[in-house]
Amino acid sequence: MAAAQPRPAAPGGKRGRGAEGSAMEAAGGEERLLLTQRLKAAVHYTVGCLCQDVAEDQDVQFSKQTIAAISEITFRQCENFAKDLEMFARHAKRTTVTTEDVKLLARRSSSLLKYITQKSEEITSSNMEQKEKKKKSSAVKGGRTGKQEAPVTESEDPNMA
Repeated sequence: MAAAQPRPAAPGGKRGRGAEGSAMEAAGGEERLLLTQRLKAAVHYTVGCLCQDVAEDQDVQFSKQTIAAISEITFRQCENFAKDLEMFARHAKRTTVTTEDVKLLARRSSSLLKYITQKSEEITSSNMEQKEKKKKSSAVKGGRTGKQEAPVTESEDPNMA
């Protein structure tokens, strides 16, 4: 989600990488542009599908220009969300966006905040259950071998002498 920031130019307007660095940067820029275009197309397609569903349910029509405008606004808002989430994590001196950052972002919509909190708790609960199952299954596997390790005392361990 982190946006690549351009590096400051060296004195004289050059970045000090030579032709090789410029070519890599250009290739990276082209790849980024292609990915952005693909993402915008996916957002546009999804907005079109949602508008079509609403049109059928509400007996209304959406023009192509309206769908394009909604798509563009949605994409820009998602970019803003991504930047905000990155800044929240950075402010907390982290490099990873957490659910707490997402909750902070959603704080202005009580229904969205409630939904995100509920889903977060469900995921946490599910993860804890999976950890417990793994602990139990590894304990059962260890018990099947019939080997039980006795605790090592200082007198038995030559490394502790």
